[in-house]
This record gives sequence, structure tokens and C-alpha cells, in this order.
Amino acid sequence: MKSLRPKVLHAVGGKPMLGHVLDTAAAAGIRQAHLVLGHGADQVQDWLATRADDALKSVIQRQQLGTAHAVLQAMPDVPDTALVIVLYGDVPLISAATLEALIEAAADGFALLTVTLDEPRGYGRILRDGAGRVTGIVEENDATAEQRAIREINTGLMVAPARRLKRWLSHVGNNNAKREYYLTDVVGLAARDGVSIRTVSAASPEEVEGVNDMLQLARAERVFQRREVQRLQRDGLYLADPSRFDLRGALTIGRDVRIDVGVIIEGAVELADGVSVGPYSVLRNVRVGAGTRIESHSWLDDAVVGSHCIIGPYARLRPGSLLGDQVHIGNFVELKKTTVGDGSKANHLAYVGDAVVGERVNIGAGVITCNYDGANKFTTVIGDDAFIGTDSQLIAPVTIGRGAYIAAGSTIAKDAPEDQLTINRARDQRAISSWVRPRKR
Repeated sequence: MKSLRPKVLHAVGGKPMLGHVLDTAAAAGIRQAHLVLGHGADQVQDWLATRADDALKSVIQRQQLGTAHAVLQAMPDVPDTALVIVLYGDVPLISAATLEALIEAAADGFALLTVTLDEPRGYGRILRDGAGRVTGIVEENDATAEQRAIREINTGLMVAPARRLKRWLSHVGNNNAKREYYLTDVVGLAARDGVSIRTVSAASPEEVEGVNDMLQLARAERVFQRREVQRLQRDGLYLADPSRFDLRGALTIGRDVRIDVGVIIEGAVELADGVSVGPYSVLRNVRVGAGTRIESHSWLDDAVVGSHCIIGPYARLRPGSLLGDQVHIGNFVELKKTTVGDGSKANHLAYVGDAVVGERVNIGAGVITCNYDGANKFTTVIGDDAFIGTDSQLIAPVTIGRGAYIAAGSTIAKDAPEDQLTINRARDQRAISSWVRPRKR
């Protein structure tokens, strides 16, 4: 990958490739995962610690001696009674349905996942006898010209009983062009023991394609996005242009949800019935109520938005923003850790941070809640039906009473009483008759 990041931690759809494989394995009913780590093991282990999953164990392959040697590192922790499925951390698009089919096929003793390619160059070929029974796998470097013409290839995924797999692995040698211990040699050993070897065909070549460079990573990303888009469209999502939409997390939708071009979804996002999202907006870990309209170029991050709101264009909801119903947050308005009551509005050019805003409040252009003194954050409370005039500064901690009016251009550092006009601005406005307009020299 020519990267400081281990390959399996590179993301597809906003999730590390290894995360896709582990989640798919769990979805297929696999109860215990054993990770064999090599390059970048420390970074991978740090990422694994964030999952807090007791069903994960890891072991480090100190010497890179081949795929059979890698699997062998995990086997001491695997009970003899287990059924073992071998997966790869750089094959992120494998489906749970395919894994379930492969596990079911192993009921007779051994199962391989294969795929037929028009251009099988670089892959191990499946060898069969005259009756079609699998007899082994030959790697391309060791294959004859006739064997290289075979188009059915080994994907590397296999299922075998642990007791037998341990014995087969102990007999794998390295008499090959690379002097490595190939996991594929297990197939020949199983055939020699008379074990029934069944094959399952992958649903598509894309499902089993590995990622070894940035080009293949980008290709996997497009496949993932296309697959997710098709799923969402079948669930009723309208996308103005499916090729200009990116899902980097999980999206839950109601009915009649519409998403325009260039929208990015990250983390867990829920869009209720009738929500529309304007072009080039970003939603990360957001829940949006029914009928809300998010206008173009808006950024919502860790926020909850009620129903029938209007957000944007060019609005930003930072983490901790909680909006009631029928709230308007207009262009170039930023909220941070703020609760806004039903029917309140901040339509343009305002910053409201660390605040509790009541219902039916009007916040004018240029209003700022001054919540930070350089060391600590403080809260501004604005009561129901208050009116905050244009270009006012509310210096927290401060409370604006219910129904209070704050005159435009005021700097409020003390609590403002209910139902009264509060004004605090300089009174020495003067006009200077001798003033001369500056001129360029």
C-alpha cells in the first residue's frame, strides 16, 4: 500500500477492511475470531482494543513463512471440535450469505470457495480429476502451461474441521518456487485422505477480490458504494445521482427520503419520513425528524434534529446540538452543544454555543454567545419568546428572561429580565463635519 498504516486498517465505506471481515463473520454466525497479525501488528491491536470484543483473539506471526504457517499460529487456541473458516483481512466485500453457504458445504468434511475468472493470472488454479472431484490447488508459479489455462481459481477461503486441519498443516512442506508453506497444499492432503472436498462459487469476482494497492482499494470502495446504493434504493431512497453519493457508515431511512448529489453519510444516520438533504451536505452520527429539509452545503455532526425543521444552506451543527420541531437554522449559523426549543430561529450569521434556547426565540444576524473565557466554558440560557437583536453578544454565564428583548448591538453581561427591553451600547455617537474622505496617493 506504500503507507504507514497497515493494509487491513485502510477503510472501505468508512470502516477498516478488517472491520468489514469481522462484522461479516459475526453476521454469518461465527462465534470466535482468531487474528494472525504481521506487519503493523501494534496498530492493528490498538484498533482491536476499540472494539472491546471478547470473541476476538490475536497472535503475531513473527516470521512470514507463508499462509499455512500463518494459520498454524492460531491453531493452538482452537478446540479440536471446532469448525475452522479461513478468512482474509484484505478481502472486505465477502458476504455473510456466501460464508453461510461455505460453512453448510463443509458438513461433509471440507469446503472451498472458488470463482471463475476470464483472466486468472496470479491465482492458484483448482485441480480436478476426470469425475470433477477436487484433487488439489496449484499456485501459478508452480503450474504447468496446461494448468495455467484453468479458469477456476482458489479464493483462499476454506472451511475444515479443526482436528484434521491441525494434522494437515503439520504435513505441509515448502518445496515450491517461493520456499513458503502454502495453505493450498492442505487441499491435496485432504484429497489424499479421501475427504470429500466440496466447492462453493462466489456470487461475483468482486466479492472475493483482495486489496493490495490504492488502485484496488478505490475499486473496492466503488463496489461497496454501488452495492449499498442499490440496497438503499430498493428500500425506497431517492438519490439524484447514485454515482455521487458516499455512505461511510450506516443509514436508516423512512419513506420518501430524498438525497441530492455530493452528500456524504458518516457513522450512524437516521432520516425519518420525508426528509430531504441538499447537495454537498455532510451528515455524521445524526438523527433527523420527519419532514425536515437540510439545504445545500450544510454540516451536521453528532446532532439530533426534530421534525419540520429547515437547516442551512451553509449551516453547521456541531456535536451536542439538539433541535426541537420547526426550528430554523439558516445560512452561516453555527451551533455547538446547544439545545433549541420548538419554533425558534437563527436565520443567518450567528454562533450559539453552550446554550439552552427556549421555544419561539428569534436570534438575529451576527449574534454570538461568548461561552469561552480562555480556560472554561459557560452556559447561556435564553427563555421562551425572547428576541435577540442583530449583532448582540451574550457573555456567559448569563440568562435572558422569557419574552425579553435585547436591543441590536448590545453586549449583555448581566441577566436580562423577562418581558423587558434590555439595551447596552455606547451612547457617544457623533458626526464630524470636518472629516475628509481618504484618497489613494
